[in-house]
Amino acid sequence: MTALVIVLLLVVALAGLGFLVKVLWWVAIAVLVVWILGFVFRSADAAGSRSQWYRW
Repeated sequence: MTALVIVLLLVVALAGLGFLVKVLWWVAIAVLVVWILGFVFRSADAAGSRSQWYRW
């Protein structure tokens, strides 16, 4: 009985981990799209040169 509970807990943990990894992939893709859009749509200054899109 204990082995069955351990196996079921392991299945639930791995299923939750699989869902979390899938969600993290979608978050990573969204961040990548925002990062690429930051390069495409960065503003130009008065001299016409492109400024850095980050502040550090």
